[in-house]
Amino acid sequence: MSSIDFRFELERGNFRLETGAVLPGFGVTALFGASGSGKTSLLRCIAGLERARGRLEVNGECWQDSENRLFVPPHRRALGYVFQEAALFPHLRVKANLEYGRRRTPAGARKGSLDHCCDILGIGGLLQRYPHQLSGGERQRVALGRALLNSPRLLLMDEPMAALDRPRKAEILPYLERLHEEADIPVLYVTHDLEELARIADQLALIENGRILKQGPLAEMLASLDLPIARDEDAGAVIETQVIRHDDEYHLTHLGFCGGEILVGRIQRAMGERLKIRIHARDVSLALQPPGETSILNVVKAVVTEMADQGPGRIMVRLDAGGTPLLARITRKSQSRLGLKTGMPVYAQIKSVALSI
Repeated sequence: MSSIDFRFELERGNFRLETGAVLPGFGVTALFGASGSGKTSLLRCIAGLERARGRLEVNGECWQDSENRLFVPPHRRALGYVFQEAALFPHLRVKANLEYGRRRTPAGARKGSLDHCCDILGIGGLLQRYPHQLSGGERQRVALGRALLNSPRLLLMDEPMAALDRPRKAEILPYLERLHEEADIPVLYVTHDLEELARIADQLALIENGRILKQGPLAEMLASLDLPIARDEDAGAVIETQVIRHDDEYHLTHLGFCGGEILVGRIQRAMGERLKIRIHARDVSLALQPPGETSILNVVKAVVTEMADQGPGRIMVRLDAGGTPLLARITRKSQSRLGLKTGMPVYAQIKSVALSI
């Protein structure tokens, strides 16, 4: 089975990275954690930019084994690296920047074409421009294109949108999602932004103090009450849904998932198309009986599976909605008034849904 298998030890001043894991060798794995937790250090070890002790194997190919004195230098590792800053060559037009990555790859190992890369990233109209003539989002898309045209077996992305404002992030996210759908390359994506990882990632590895605390499928990880991520103000669940019908009279779209249906404002998506939605814990309230007349359109049957204190007067409740995990952040008084216990059936009233579109 394809995998990214590593074990590293690295000391830099007062910081120590000492961790190992076996991550999927496909899809997008987000390395998530606070600033200074070791995300970038781990990425640099994988790239060979840091001479850490340890071992690294990428989909069956060993790139490092300290015990056997094996260390493949960075320029010989079949990987692409996208940094926080695009780092394009300022004296070259976009097309020449892209071709630089392609020229570094032997002809027999090249995958994809310049045209296809430009189509995925929407940069075909930028080829004759210089980097200073591009927006921040456009520069990052070109940097990503250059990395892809290096025909990598692994793509490393180190907070590629950290330097962008919200409008520019919104501009680039759809292209990253399309890349996820079309490119058959495993991606390690460093971020501390919950919105980014919710939209892009399949798997999540949580890093704290130089160690990977836990890893697993994104939906399960986001709903794990024992992890720091569940205490974040933006904590919530990510749900895979499918468009099942449109209601033109009321301008609504019905999204189906294994726990029922979710209604959202009319979206331009085809019938049967899949998309992620994000439901914040703060936007979920609980009831023991089916609610009566209410303006809340989305009410889902669920079962309480776990509860955890979250500071003075607050409780986080994990729910199971037909096999899909949900989170609800409520007050301790509400928990007491409802008599909530694990195993109890409830109705989850969803006040707001964030769409991944």
